[in-house]
Amino acid sequence: MTLSHKIGQMLLFGWQTDTQATVLIDDLHVGGVVLMGRNIQPLGRMKATIAGLQHRAQAAGLPPLFVAVDQEGGRVQRLGPPHYAKRATAREIGRSSPETARTAAQEIGTELRQLGFNWDFAPVLDVDSNPRNPVIGDRSYGTDPEQVAAMGVAAMRGFQEDARVLACGKHFPGHGDTDTDSHFALPRITHDLAHLEAVEMVPFRAAIKAGIAAIMTSHILFSALDPTLPATLSPAILTGLLREKMGFGGLIITDDLEMKGVADGWGAAEAAVLAVEAGADVLLCCHEWETQKAIQAALLAAVVNGRIAEGRLDESLARIAAAKVRWISD
Repeated sequence: MTLSHKIGQMLLFGWQTDTQATVLIDDLHVGGVVLMGRNIQPLGRMKATIAGLQHRAQAAGLPPLFVAVDQEGGRVQRLGPPHYAKRATAREIGRSSPETARTAAQEIGTELRQLGFNWDFAPVLDVDSNPRNPVIGDRSYGTDPEQVAAMGVAAMRGFQEDARVLACGKHFPGHGDTDTDSHFALPRITHDLAHLEAVEMVPFRAAIKAGIAAIMTSHILFSALDPTLPATLSPAILTGLLREKMGFGGLIITDDLEMKGVADGWGAAEAAVLAVEAGADVLLCCHEWETQKAIQAALLAAVVNGRIAEGRLDESLARIAAAKVRWISD
């Protein structure tokens, strides 16, 4: 691979126009795409669109694309009525049983797989521990860490083992105890390490032990873990904690780098470089073409000028390639 192709494989980008979708593949050589609500079409057209993107990547000599979506159920459900089924919230499922959680995930995953998706940004592993939280709430399975862990692991198995779709636990190390939405500002969590290990990290530890394929970072500053950098940008959190201490060997993907939790303080392009330095494998940018170009250019410059070693890219590329072989090949 050329350097630009290596960087491209670490990019998972969204699009707003057909032209943007084309140049993501042809010019940026992206390793994956994410579909937002604006991209969702009726079943036949949706299958054709995704198949067309995969064909274009193949024609360009690229590996198969990750094709991802946020399909949690409830209010975060990109595929919904009138063309697709309405899905229950995690809170509703959390009041039942792990078997119900697994069945619900299997149904979602099977629908996604039939359409051509291979990655769902679910389950949410955040513990619903702050009633003032504006962004998690009923997206969480509940207020008890062990309950969230059991439900999350069951859902992961429904996605991965039953439907053959990558699951993605989010938002590490936990977005449940904030009163700020990281889409709009940088939240701060000031709990000590003992509290974080007893609450926030419990579901993530369980999911890692059970074999979850991917974990999404949070744009949150955890003062006990890193007093200066949010999780997405923190080597102490992504490498020191998640990789080394917790033993996670799968894909680390950032939350959307356009979110103000990192974009306001660092800018999306610099945040992308910092995230790679911290240990992220896949960089998510869901919307703007100009921002996507800036991210790719910043990463290219960082490798050329020696800020990021090319060997660092190769570490992520090995994980990406292994995931594609396991989850995309039929």
